[in-house]
Amino acid sequence: MKYLLTLCSLCTLWLILAVAAAAQIAVKGETVWTMAGEPITNGVVLINNGKIEAVGSADSVTIPANYRIITAKVVTPGLIDAHTVIGLNGYLNQPHDQMALDGSGPIQPELRATDAYNPNERLIEWVREFGVTTIHTGHQPSALMPGQTMIAKTWGNTVDEAVIVPTATIVVTLGTSGLAGAGKSPGTRAKAIAMLRAELIKAQEAAKKPDAPRDVRSVAMASVIKGEVPLLINANKAQDIISALRIAKEFGVRIILDGAADAQLVMSDIKAAGVSVIVHPTMARAGGDTEGMSMETAAKLKAAGIPVALQSGYEGYVPKTRVVLYEAGMAAQNGLSRSDALALITIDAAKLLGLDKRIGSLAVGKDADIALYDGDPLEWTTHCVGTIINGQLRSTTKR
Repeated sequence: MKYLLTLCSLCTLWLILAVAAAAQIAVKGETVWTMAGEPITNGVVLINNGKIEAVGSADSVTIPANYRIITAKVVTPGLIDAHTVIGLNGYLNQPHDQMALDGSGPIQPELRATDAYNPNERLIEWVREFGVTTIHTGHQPSALMPGQTMIAKTWGNTVDEAVIVPTATIVVTLGTSGLAGAGKSPGTRAKAIAMLRAELIKAQEAAKKPDAPRDVRSVAMASVIKGEVPLLINANKAQDIISALRIAKEFGVRIILDGAADAQLVMSDIKAAGVSVIVHPTMARAGGDTEGMSMETAAKLKAAGIPVALQSGYEGYVPKTRVVLYEAGMAAQNGLSRSDALALITIDAAKLLGLDKRIGSLAVGKDADIALYDGDPLEWTTHCVGTIINGQLRSTTKR
């Protein structure tokens, strides 16, 4: 018995030491894109207990003897997908793994993404292998108000382990994707706006009463009226973008534009409203409401001084997701510099989501979320060779 206890104690000690060692890492890169300044040649990032401890050139940062050393040609902050539906929708494309839309009604702001999120979904693992460490995910833009979104790391056995922000936005869909059809409401753009306005007026009136309703829908809408949670308004046609801006002004609510295929036509209106844009995926299909999309949309919004980030978006076909790394690569070939394209999936995305004090760049005190590449990450022939999340190496698959 004494021998077994001693053995167990040694095993426990070994486990503690192993975890401690894993939490102390030195990442060396021929080029380190910190996104907090110019890239560093022959750079080093020290990680301790899940946070970034030091960043600098190899000449200025001393690596402690007990730190595990990981090397890569190019090092970047962990990538951020500013809008996706993975974790709710899965790669099998079967009813049991398609949880991003409940078709029973057009207005369901009370549906929480955290209640449908599957942290073990294969698509999450897939994007993690490309260096994506944070996703803003939730209900898909296929109904007028389909539900909420959340922000999570791409690692965790449970939703509680993965989640950063449980309720990030409430999704609204303007345009044909938000129409019900088949004689159901909303059947027209006017009806959609009228229904949205009615919900906001109801919430506005309820906020004035001391005994405001506490049902789940009322609570969700109250958070919008109070400015606690923004509306993520998917609007692609210029007329729908203007309607979204009008609603925001009328009710004094915070909004983020999503998609915005026709943004180039109304950039002055978007800028005047002070609204951010999670621009449509560069390689999305053009047609219908998105017929006006362009591979230069991100570059033109950025040049206009409008806060913008890239997304993988909602994909209705197998394999059910794009990868923002490739979206940024295409944007870099269509008007954006490499540093600006990388910013749209790192620090700019973090700022848009209100998380730039925690993620998005390699700076002391921030989460140790890091992507490792064997070349220029925006080149098609480059591979992601490692992904670190919260200071732990979570992927070594060459992707």
